[in-house]
Amino acid sequence: MKGKLIGDILVVKKEPDNLEEIIKLPYVNKVVKLGKIHGQKREPEVEMIYGEGTETIHKENYCKFKFDVAKIMWSKGNTGERLRMSKMPDKNETIIDMFAGIGYFTIPMAVHSKPKKIYAIEINPVSYNYLCENVKLNKVEDIVTPILGDCSLQNFDHEADRIMMGYIGGTHHYLDSAMKYLKEGGIIHYHESTPEPILFERPVNRVEEAAKKVGREIEVLNKRTIKKYSPGVFHTVVDIKVN
Repeated sequence: MKGKLIGDILVVKKEPDNLEEIIKLPYVNKVVKLGKIHGQKREPEVEMIYGEGTETIHKENYCKFKFDVAKIMWSKGNTGERLRMSKMPDKNETIIDMFAGIGYFTIPMAVHSKPKKIYAIEINPVSYNYLCENVKLNKVEDIVTPILGDCSLQNFDHEADRIMMGYIGGTHHYLDSAMKYLKEGGIIHYHESTPEPILFERPVNRVEEAAKKVGREIEVLNKRTIKKYSPGVFHTVVDIKVN
């Protein structure tokens, strides 16, 4: 079966030849063809091949994510990173997720690590509404506070023990704000799409430059590639402690 199963929706790039066989599968209720991705919100072109509606609830790592596949992207390639982050926080931590989306990282961290507090910031109203729903679906209202707004304009004065920067579109422009939000000795998980020749050099340098502006020093804890983003470009993440 070609395509990726998201909730009860099979998402394909072209109409399958064996559609009649696919729709008999008990876990497939809809088939959707996705085309080109448009705009800053990365909204895909959508053609409904079978069934009705493009909203679903996807289950991963004992977490539930409700969203509309016609409006919001879901990357199967990030599954390993979501799993890794679900085990990362300490129970006493305050976390700021600067690009929360529908709760891609916030929900797994809240469900599995149960930190003290996660402030989940999202600027897109559609994603924010699903974020709020997913907080309720996963029963983590006591941990997660969703915030609709610009993550660079929040009033957090060195409150965070850990900051998630899990977006890869100009993320470095928000590092100055991250430094304002992060406590001494706190950790930033900084994501970037990086050309292979400067795979880890550029993201580490960018975090270091932001830290130096405010008289702080960094300690690199971990560097890894998540997946190939485009030819010669990789989705990378660096875990960096800022003293």
